[in-house]
Amino acid sequence: MDWVTGLVPGGKENFNACLIIVDRFRKSMRFLPCHKEDKAMDTALLFWNNIISTCGVPNIIISDWDPKTTSEFWTNLYDMLGTKHFFLHLTIQKQMD
Repeated sequence: MDWVTGLVPGGKENFNACLIIVDRFRKSMRFLPCHKEDKAMDTALLFWNNIISTCGVPNIIISDWDPKTTSEFWTNLYDMLGTKHFFLHLTIQKQMD
């Protein structure tokens, strides 16, 4: 689960970001248009309406350290659903010649 932001606003609602959900079990991806300014509750509702309602509750969710996924709301949601949440920490190292 990750966000792509900084997109040119488009659509009726002028979406400027995209929430990307990868389902490794079903080998599929979902691209959910959203707004960069969306709060954790907005993201959770987007996730609930588009993922949980169609695919069920995931056993594990992997994401980066974005404030939307580390917020108190998400933490409580994971606890209520019994879902494990792993944070992906990416570091980019410069390659030496």
